Amino acid sequence: MAAVQHRCAELDVIYTMKIAIISSSFFPVIDGVTVAVYYRLKRLRDLGHRVILFCPDYSVLKNIYPDWRDYTGEIMPGIKVINLPSTASIGLDFERDVTSKSYQIVVQRLAEFEPDIIHVDEAERLATRFLKIPGVEFAKQHKIPCVAFFHTNYIDYLDDYLTLPLGLNSIIKKILGLIFANIYNSYNLTLIGSLITQQKLVTLGINNSRVGNFLGFDANNYYNNFKQSNFFLEEYHLNLIQSKIKLIFIGRLTPDKGWDFTLKALTKLPLEIVDRIAIIIAGDGDMCDRIEQTLKQLTPDVYLLGRIPPESVSALLTNGDIFITNSEKETKGLTVIEAAAAGLPAIAPRAGGVVDTIQDGVTGFLYQPQQIEDFLEKLSLLIGDRNLRESMGAKARESVQDYSWEQVVDNLIEVWMEQIDLINN
Repeated sequence: MAAVQHRCAELDVIYTMKIAIISSSFFPVIDGVTVAVYYRLKRLRDLGHRVILFCPDYSVLKNIYPDWRDYTGEIMPGIKVINLPSTASIGLDFERDVTSKSYQIVVQRLAEFEPDIIHVDEAERLATRFLKIPGVEFAKQHKIPCVAFFHTNYIDYLDDYLTLPLGLNSIIKKILGLIFANIYNSYNLTLIGSLITQQKLVTLGINNSRVGNFLGFDANNYYNNFKQSNFFLEEYHLNLIQSKIKLIFIGRLTPDKGWDFTLKALTKLPLEIVDRIAIIIAGDGDMCDRIEQTLKQLTPDVYLLGRIPPESVSALLTNGDIFITNSEKETKGLTVIEAAAAGLPAIAPRAGGVVDTIQDGVTGFLYQPQQIEDFLEKLSLLIGDRNLRESMGAKARESVQDYSWEQVVDNLIEVWMEQIDLINN
């Protein structure tokens, strides 16, 4: 077994660790999982650890991701990405999934790498493609720990993509719950980012979960960004919106992100408020055309930026005024953390992991899910009161002081170290 990196305060000695990460996705796909994995790799590189990352092959999507080669092979010193044979992802033309035959590659490369620990992101998604619970059997055979990270409430997504008669959706959800519980209970530990999500896992029967700050933001990037008077003109060639109150949306343009509610609610905004706002959306997905057509009927100041690189998100948020997410199914809400780091108040439904991130009435507003009147009332308050926006934004920034990627990855390393010690002792 390779030595494990750990700093001893008395001796100031550093040891290095070999970490295998199996992820359901990675860059160039941009979502909460891939961003978390990427910044985790950067921190592990800076600390001198060696990492092997397994993820799907995206070369067949080169028309969407012409830069896919930048994220395969040795992408950083000591960090190697191994792309596995992949197949089309159900319902998402901009993602890929691993295949069942690709798992043999994982086992072979794990044996060559001899990791100290295996970490799996979105184990349920991987297991349903591999037809094996990723990493667990290998870890047991080699007496090393294997932990999983629960990122996504996939069971809750079922209603967004599939509606069956006679209550069949409920039956499928119960079956999936049993399957997912079996998958995650196979790991030494299941990591999650919020207490709300932990309660959901307990209900599913997952009994090995631990809550912690494991998702964050790039502190250097956010704290070195400042509002610029002509940002949107210079960066995105958008004229005449600098005086507008800018509502920022970031994420997939898919049903699971609450876009049906968003469209219904925004089209009911009073005209005097509509005249004061610009709607700026970063992301892509199947609902792109519908979102644009619907909102353009409301106001000409609707701008869909498409996918933007993660390093550009901080400047976009910093130069916005209000961050909005209407997803009711987040396990933590990475974009809410990023908005707070940029000094923006957020509005979100009182549902899912964002409840642990937003302090209602202090750093933003939580509205009752699916209640358009409640949402519009709180949005209108922020639109109409600049002092309130700035006060909430400042408090939001203070609330995420412990969420830098350096800190949250160090939190993760501490958990890994603990699990390695448990195995060895």
